[in-house]
Amino acid sequence: PVALKFLPAVMARDESFIGRFRAEVRNARQVSHPNVCRVYDLGEMEGRPFLSMEYVDGEDLASLLKRIGRLPPAKAVELARQICAGLAAAHDKGLIHRDLKPSNVMIDGQGRARVTDFGLAVRPEDTGTEGKIVGTPAYMSPEQLASHPATVKSDLYALGLVLYEMFTGKRAFEAATIAEWRRKHEEEEPAAPSSIVTDVDPAAERIILRCLEKDPKLRPASALQVAAGLPGGDPLAAALAAGETPSPDLVAAAGETEGLKPRTAVALLAFIVLALASVCVLIEKGEITSIVPLGDPPEVLAAKTRDLIRHLGYTAPPVDSAYSYEYDSDYVRYIREHDKSPGRWGQLRSGNPSAIKFWYRQSPRYLKPQNLFQSPASGVVSQEDPPRDVSGMTYAVLDTGGRLEYFEAVPPQLERAKGEATNKNPDPKTAAAASPAAAQPGWAVLFKAAGLDLSQFKPASPEWTPTVWSDTRAAWTGTAPGRPDVPLRVEAAAFRGKAVSFQLIWPWTRAGRMQAQPAGQSHAVEEAELVLFLMLLLGAVFLARRNLRLARGDRRGAFRLAILVLGALMLAWAMTAHHIPTSYEFGLFVMGTSYSLFFAALAWLLYIGLEPYVRRRWPNSIISWSRVLAGQFRDPLVGRDVLIGVALGLGVTLWGVLDQFAKGWFGKLPPRPDMPNLDALLGARFSAGQLLGILPQDLAFALVAFLLFFLLRLLLRRDSIAMAAFVLIFVAIRALPSNYPLIDGVFFLVAYAAVILILKRFGLIPLTVFFFANTALGNLPITTHLSAWYALPTFLAVVFILALAIYGFQVSLAGRPVFSGTALDE
Repeated sequence: PVALKFLPAVMARDESFIGRFRAEVRNARQVSHPNVCRVYDLGEMEGRPFLSMEYVDGEDLASLLKRIGRLPPAKAVELARQICAGLAAAHDKGLIHRDLKPSNVMIDGQGRARVTDFGLAVRPEDTGTEGKIVGTPAYMSPEQLASHPATVKSDLYALGLVLYEMFTGKRAFEAATIAEWRRKHEEEEPAAPSSIVTDVDPAAERIILRCLEKDPKLRPASALQVAAGLPGGDPLAAALAAGETPSPDLVAAAGETEGLKPRTAVALLAFIVLALASVCVLIEKGEITSIVPLGDPPEVLAAKTRDLIRHLGYTAPPVDSAYSYEYDSDYVRYIREHDKSPGRWGQLRSGNPSAIKFWYRQSPRYLKPQNLFQSPASGVVSQEDPPRDVSGMTYAVLDTGGRLEYFEAVPPQLERAKGEATNKNPDPKTAAAASPAAAQPGWAVLFKAAGLDLSQFKPASPEWTPTVWSDTRAAWTGTAPGRPDVPLRVEAAAFRGKAVSFQLIWPWTRAGRMQAQPAGQSHAVEEAELVLFLMLLLGAVFLARRNLRLARGDRRGAFRLAILVLGALMLAWAMTAHHIPTSYEFGLFVMGTSYSLFFAALAWLLYIGLEPYVRRRWPNSIISWSRVLAGQFRDPLVGRDVLIGVALGLGVTLWGVLDQFAKGWFGKLPPRPDMPNLDALLGARFSAGQLLGILPQDLAFALVAFLLFFLLRLLLRRDSIAMAAFVLIFVAIRALPSNYPLIDGVFFLVAYAAVILILKRFGLIPLTVFFFANTALGNLPITTHLSAWYALPTFLAVVFILALAIYGFQVSLAGRPVFSGTALDE
């Protein structure tokens, strides 16, 4: 049996009504749900169009309420949940009902609710709806009555009006004209349902009044969230009990809908501000960038280097140049191995020699980097990329005080006799006569640039082969200025009377080109890393393929996650890459895009492979994450988790800083100072690029930690044992290789216990924010000297973290006042 819906004869001749009829069939046929009345087809009989639809043996909700007054509370909750499910099914297909009211809800013979009449339904992207008032004024939202386009939130307002009537037996507002309806909906607040009937559950009243908020932003995010807010309503638990995998939308709608109490939010924000200030003060005491004097800004050092290069005879204007900073890790290692005094790092304060170097290179051609995997993205010029192999290229290294430590210039590839035309081959005899050095190089200029007195050094036999061709070599030995205990060797070379190489050889200087494997690395470590990566990649491909084949992967969420990673890495590339005004810039763009797309695809694979299993077995941990991927950035639960993540991240960062001081308290030698990323010293865009590059990295850490704990939970079957195993694994990895495993073990035990508690209690969002707050302060140079030229990275890191905290604070309050007495007493 079917029901036939005819247009009256007068309407059958009106094209607008016929268009609505066709739209109703077109829209309603897309929704297949037990709580939606199915529409089958459109037909015509004797010139009168009709549509065929599912036959519902019952009556509409309006006539039922008119007949019995109001529904019993238990039945009202049951039908409300069914109406929410039907409306959510329509929204899931991209349809906005626009005319939800009691007369458009059928109650069948079994007492189930069916949403009907999609004649006014539209899609959000449909045009031509603005400026029109379409629907039933008694059940229209304030924005619809103000001639704004209908949205999902408009349907939720109508849903609230329907639920209000179901629970109380009365309409929320009464009016006779459209103008009066507009004034009622826009200006008046509905009476609390509990003031009309006494047996309304507080949870039902709360969710109904949230639906009736004047501001659409304050209403629930979805119909499923309304269902989750009804008394006794836990659709997530019901789905899990039935052995079903809840959908991403159901996970997003489940759980709490309120954020933090104002008192708790204020306390967390105050802790964040105090912890942030404390961390900055303490980090500064242990960072190498605060111990070593940084001297002049990089722009000044670059100008000084250019003047030196011109003074050495390389006067041709360069086409391109690049500069940055690097650590003298050999010097740091040397101090750690040879100085066993408690104040061993104090010698870095002199800056001579300096543990931080400034390098500068210029070229007669554009510098075109070729390394695809530069951090945070490709397209970054380094000391070796592109190779220094073009005639006329120069390269210099200075300490932070502006003293020269290394110089290199690439000589001409082709020599010609003096006065010979360039288009002829030189006469061998003439060329031979011109081959001796034209003049003795001015070594004194290089010594002066290095801050050395040539008269204090003794000539010696050269031992270090320069990287460029030369016809003159020289060497001297002496001691460092003001450091008679530090021997210093100087090696230099020249070609045709112009210096092409100059290098200070300290006791810690290594012959790097003679080492088969860089220090601190081994083939076994690299092979293990490669094997682990390939296993992760193959496992992600296998799980993702299986989930996609079974149609249980959250494709929308995975796509949005991939877009987030792609966007962050592309912005980081745009800010940190060495851009050049040639067609090669397109090649750099391809390199940056390839790098970003690879990691975006990897994030997509990991998420598609992992998320369905978590959603089935442990969905509560990704509720706020699912809401973020659904675009619910103003959700109070999201704000709560962000604020908690920042607070815990700063708390663990503060705990980690104390680890550095604890070794001194126990009479241990102070460890190596922290060594943040020095590229952030180059300016605002590099600092911002570093922070943007950190975001995908921290997200990857959070996903890997999530995956590891999830696998341990499946293997060990008990949460407590899996949590203990998770912590012990990371403590063993981090503490056992250190020089003080007992002290570091205690600190890492607390730190990773915090990680697993965050993961277990709050889920993925706060864990990602936790990692970001922790690494943002660790990766950027931090100083409390806010007037110094190198204070910008500190400003950016603090602003990023405070912005996250303020966002979480404001959103978690869900519009509640902060300083009212009642709010603070809650």
